[in-house]
Amino acid sequence: MSSQSKILLFVLFLFPFHLLMGQETPYQPISYRIFSPFIFNPAVAGSKDFTSVDLIASMQNNSYSHVASANTRLWRRGPKYTVSPKLRRYSNIGVGGAVFNDVVGLNRNLGVSLTGSYHIALNEKELSFLSFGLSAKGIYSHIPGNTLFDRPEKNLMSPNFDVGVYYYNPNFYIGFSATNILGNPEEIDSEGLYTIPVDKQYFFHTGYKFVLSRVLDIVLEPSLIISSGDTLYLNVDGIKDIIRPGLRLYMDKFCVGTYFQNFDKIPFFFQYKYPNFYVGTFFEIPRNIPFYKRELTAEIAVGMNFGADRFGNKKSSHW
Repeated sequence: MSSQSKILLFVLFLFPFHLLMGQETPYQPISYRIFSPFIFNPAVAGSKDFTSVDLIASMQNNSYSHVASANTRLWRRGPKYTVSPKLRRYSNIGVGGAVFNDVVGLNRNLGVSLTGSYHIALNEKELSFLSFGLSAKGIYSHIPGNTLFDRPEKNLMSPNFDVGVYYYNPNFYIGFSATNILGNPEEIDSEGLYTIPVDKQYFFHTGYKFVLSRVLDIVLEPSLIISSGDTLYLNVDGIKDIIRPGLRLYMDKFCVGTYFQNFDKIPFFFQYKYPNFYVGTFFEIPRNIPFYKRELTAEIAVGMNFGADRFGNKKSSHW
């Protein structure tokens, strides 16, 4: 059995599949799970061989959301090499940060997080790593009052934490994380509900890159995210709500793919990489409903990828 298979079985054994549905914070923009996964697993911060700065925006009807984030691996101090001055040694420490603004109607969640991660090389060539991460964050929640149900307006600032573990190499990755581990800052109301949309969440994610053509630089990457909260659902609909498959096709500087956050919608996204800069879009089209009867989800992402190349890959199309 390969080392990747052993790691996969180990994480699957540890993953508590009885965990359940809940409220992710932030929930939107949806595409941050594609473009900035360290937001739901802090151990991902610093895992790429470049510094990443990202801005994602989503707007739909009276809902709009934004996420601004950045993450990098710190450089290791040491002598400069005149033979290969562009190759720098990275330290074991990754850092990151994010600011999100998630608005649905009159409800609003505004948050900021600071992330640290520690990466352990598993071989001499430093191509396989196991990392651990922690995010500390503060979340401001505004819930409007409701006179019909005799609910007062709420403004609450609360701290929270995310933790994660992540294994990765140039082709394969797998991770597990828990977000908002302090839970919801308020008590459940008489109807058994939270008015503030913050809840403990658990994430399992994995993916593999299949090289279809080295000459044309074509790579296929299927992926899977399993997200769950604190209520058990054993029926088919409950399983559908926690399983979120994705697929990417890299073709030189262009990437096209899909990610199912909701099986009632047809999602697709595009990404194009310029030197040190990229643009991306994400769309969801409702299924079985004419598009003019329900507004589609549209998001845009822009970002910068810059810095030294840890793996020595000189292709400009390297993702």
